[in-house]
Amino acid sequence: MKRVFGQIFGVVLLAGLFSHAALAQTADPTAAANAYVNAPHNWQMWFPEAGSPMQEKIDWLMKYVLWIMAGIVAFVGGLMVYVMLRFNARANKTPALFTHNTLVEVIWIVIPTLLLAVIIVPSISLIYYEADDSNPYMTIDAVGHQWYWEYKYESTPGLDYTSYMIPDDKLQPGDIRRLTVDHPIVVPVGKKIKFNISSTDVLHGFYLPSLGVQRYAIPGTVVTSWTIIPKVGTYYGECNQICGVNHDAMPIEIKAVSMDDYLAWVKVAQANYVMNSFAPNLLSSPMPVNQFADLAVVK
Repeated sequence: MKRVFGQIFGVVLLAGLFSHAALAQTADPTAAANAYVNAPHNWQMWFPEAGSPMQEKIDWLMKYVLWIMAGIVAFVGGLMVYVMLRFNARANKTPALFTHNTLVEVIWIVIPTLLLAVIIVPSISLIYYEADDSNPYMTIDAVGHQWYWEYKYESTPGLDYTSYMIPDDKLQPGDIRRLTVDHPIVVPVGKKIKFNISSTDVLHGFYLPSLGVQRYAIPGTVVTSWTIIPKVGTYYGECNQICGVNHDAMPIEIKAVSMDDYLAWVKVAQANYVMNSFAPNLLSSPMPVNQFADLAVVK
């Protein structure tokens, strides 16, 4: 009898494991991105955690220049205190009559010149690095509208959809107020992603602080930028160019996932985002709800 019960228990256990594996295969391909969330937090006093090599370089340059500035301020402040104490009227009853000092004048020209040189060299290097959008793995057209974003994947025919902020009364557990969107950008980790940024109406800002991306979306003009996201996770940005009454309703959400999950998401997006091709009016129409539940149809 014990042997029979043991066999039954084993069959039930195996069935449970197989069913769990089947559910895992049909789960949201982008769910893993929720494990790490790079979002602003209360009382944040510094840059967000760098989520790309570009932002790491920006962080380094900012700290590098900041320490140079701190040294200059400390030196000049100390020098001013010394001069006020050493050369005041009480300490010098008879004032000096000289007005020039060749050595001092050479020093205050040479040292600032050297400081500018040690700042401008890494600055120009970073500018060239940011401008090198050649040989991307994929290109995404990011188009600003009043007040939503439209994303078109150039390498995937037909993958063109809009992205709206989730309104406060539609938020689900885990959503972030004023940042979560219905259809985020989904990209594979470790790949160079190029953005072609433009606008159809007014100036917008395509700003992803943790990824080092900051470009204006200008009507009639295509401005490029790029990023590489090495870590699976969810990253946020926003329009930072005042673009009208609902300027605050244009967040940007990016989910970086593994290549397998990205390819699975592409299939789902092609099948389910067609209905989202035409954007409703933000002021008069109900905003779309999060449709990530649709991703469960992936086999």
